[in-house]
Amino acid sequence: MTEQNENGAPNTPESEEEQSFGELFESYMKNVKDDLRTGEQVTGEIIVIGRDTVFVNTGTKADGVVDKSELLDENGNFPYSLGDKITLYVISRDESEVRLSRAMDAQSGIHQLYEAHRSAIPVQGRVTETCKGGFRVAMAGKTAFCPVSQMDAVYVENPESYVGAEYEFLISRIEENGRNIVVSRRELLMRHMAEQKEQFLKNVSVGDIIEGKITRLMPYGAFVELIPGLEGMVHISELSWSRLEKPEDAVSAGDTVRVKILDIKEAGEEKQQTRISLSVKQAWEDPWANITEKFKTGDKVEGKVTRCADFGAFVEIAPGVEGLVHISEMSYRKRVLKAADMVSPGDLIPVMIKGIDPEKRRISLSIKEAEGDPWVNIEQRYKPGQRVAATLEKKESFGYFVALEPGVVGLLPISKINSSPDAARIEKIKVDEQIQVLIEAVNPSERKISLDIADDAGKQDWRSYRESASDDSGIGTLGEKLKEALKSGK
Repeated sequence: MTEQNENGAPNTPESEEEQSFGELFESYMKNVKDDLRTGEQVTGEIIVIGRDTVFVNTGTKADGVVDKSELLDENGNFPYSLGDKITLYVISRDESEVRLSRAMDAQSGIHQLYEAHRSAIPVQGRVTETCKGGFRVAMAGKTAFCPVSQMDAVYVENPESYVGAEYEFLISRIEENGRNIVVSRRELLMRHMAEQKEQFLKNVSVGDIIEGKITRLMPYGAFVELIPGLEGMVHISELSWSRLEKPEDAVSAGDTVRVKILDIKEAGEEKQQTRISLSVKQAWEDPWANITEKFKTGDKVEGKVTRCADFGAFVEIAPGVEGLVHISEMSYRKRVLKAADMVSPGDLIPVMIKGIDPEKRRISLSIKEAEGDPWVNIEQRYKPGQRVAATLEKKESFGYFVALEPGVVGLLPISKINSSPDAARIEKIKVDEQIQVLIEAVNPSERKISLDIADDAGKQDWRSYRESASDDSGIGTLGEKLKEALKSGK
């Protein structure tokens, strides 16, 4: 049996299609939003890009229209394509068209300024001059006042730099038919930064490496601006792989740095504050990675003394790579009781690598090995029977330690001194004074040299003493004269 429609006519494929389309259209129109109000914020898809205008699907029966010039970037380029989504404000509407804009322009009437105040729509204005407490701003044929605290999201250091510039403002107060208008740019910037912050935090995670700008330094670290209005903090221990005394040793305000996100926490009442922990050093390779490929045992390198302790000195041989020079490795040439007697923080010194322990992150260094062992080829320089002018270094009960050259010390036994004809004179020689000795024996393996007194050691002084004693011209001459006088008197 053939079905009939409501008019009694039989249904045909065409009438069924028309009915189906009609039902779909009616259903679509029921779901179309049609309650846009002036001042409302709309996010829509770009459906047509014309020469001067851009059409946007507002989700209502009427498409939105915005001047193309409003959407140009700072370089004058149009950065959008068909299908891109864009957020704008409704500034007016009728049955066929919805006018959209980033903000109300300077040509808007006073009634639109009131509407902008009521609906919190940004309004374009030009800063004309500074005045007490703030700025005068021209907008829509009226003069508004912007307090200095509301001109920017940061402290205004140079108010004159804002004069002549055009910005978007929110109207905080409008009275007396536009004769009293107070505006704020800060509120708009803070709103924009909040949106940027929300989007930023959605797109980053702990472990990400990003760029930021050093804004300020504190004794405990540095603050880094990641996006306008959002900062993270780098503790001083995370600024560099090298040991730092203060943040200024690694970075300066204004520097652009790579940072690794270590932690993100929401804090404060209702979690309105975001605390981000950052690291500069972890954004770069650990200098101890593959350390054995960079340095080998026996390498001679130059390093910087970073700090001294009683037992030795720490020396940085590469950024973040410190080694220890024990006091026993500081000098062949003299006995070292504490590291500060040899080096000071900041000194650049040659060192030799004696050992590397990558797991414990330790490197053993030697200053004396880098300078060279004075005992090398010692037998070629000193031979038994050789006479040497040496320096008395230290006196002990069993003998004198005598330095033949820096780092080469021999022993003059007390028995040799006592058996010398000049023992009394030799005993009077003081530390750091010169003494003549003879090489008796050289033992390179034990680093020992036995010494004896040179035959004429101290004789010159005794000869001078005898000569001065015999040269008793005053007493001798007087005696002779007395003898002669007595003889003459007789």
